Amino acid sequence: MAGSSFGQAFRITTFGESHGGAVGVIVDGVTPGVELSAQDVQAQLDRRKPGQSYITTPRQELDTVNLLSGVFQGVTTGTPLMMILYNKDADPSAYDNIKDLFRPGHADYTYYKKYGLRDWRGSGRASGRETAGRVAAGAVARKLLARRGVSVLAYTLKAAGISCDTFEPEAIEKNPLRACDPAAAERMLERITAIKDDNDSAGGIIECRVRGMAAGIGEPVFDKLDAEIAHAMLSIGAIKGIEFGAGFRVADMRGSEHNDAMDSNGFKSNNAGGIIGGISTGEEIIFRVAVKPTSSIAKPQQTVSLSGEETTIRTEGRHDACICPRVVPVVEAMVCVVLEDHFKRQAAMLG
Repeated sequence: MAGSSFGQAFRITTFGESHGGAVGVIVDGVTPGVELSAQDVQAQLDRRKPGQSYITTPRQELDTVNLLSGVFQGVTTGTPLMMILYNKDADPSAYDNIKDLFRPGHADYTYYKKYGLRDWRGSGRASGRETAGRVAAGAVARKLLARRGVSVLAYTLKAAGISCDTFEPEAIEKNPLRACDPAAAERMLERITAIKDDNDSAGGIIECRVRGMAAGIGEPVFDKLDAEIAHAMLSIGAIKGIEFGAGFRVADMRGSEHNDAMDSNGFKSNNAGGIIGGISTGEEIIFRVAVKPTSSIAKPQQTVSLSGEETTIRTEGRHDACICPRVVPVVEAMVCVVLEDHFKRQAAMLG
């Protein structure tokens, strides 16, 4: 399938379907001689896997990673790294009654119009399960970035209309929303639980911060660092928008307010979000993405069948009431992939 690969010097290709035999990823451009274990990857996959709380899908996938190539005696070889996760709890029978209906919000209709057929078992390649391969690849990129002193942290900033009021990094992995404000997380969970009980779903906003980034990384014009981060983010099925730094507030600002003035110590503000002209400034890279409500809901909705007949659909099965907490590690993974790719491209340019 065209469009299943991403990156240049550090390149990933994901494969597999939601209810097929397995999902996974092939990573090319991995630095040789780096210590890498299955646990390095598993730690990130465990943050994405299903069944973490009442508001996430109860599908029971251990998502155990298998490193099939590219690692020998505990270190990377520099050859393509292949990682696979075998599906253990697929249940396509949940879709038997609606396999001839287009689910609102899903890629059923568009895939059918493009290919003339579609995998009705949980969306196939359009399923959020595809992101498991991204997270595995991102875990590798994260380890390479750590050698450069770069760290990536994402968290739920808003969900179901409730925003975080404080930023407490230590709280993020201690609540089911992966929110940066534990008090707001409790209110989010309460509201999302009510939404779930109403057979509906909720969206939100995820914020991401990159620290330790050197200045001067990124390509001008078409391959700007922020453009490629945006490409990576919008390639995640649940994400519908992105903003950097001051974001859409710039539309109401004056140049004297928005411009990041400088003194002998560097930038005095960071409205640009750490990227100017498509190249990193050395300041913290900060951006936010909008996450849509999960498309699969049991609430009745109007749709049409393959033959064009109008009907009503209810999507039963195992689905997330709010996908934000499981998208957090996917956002981090894709940022790591973009950054490692650009670091390698920079090194190649400098010879």
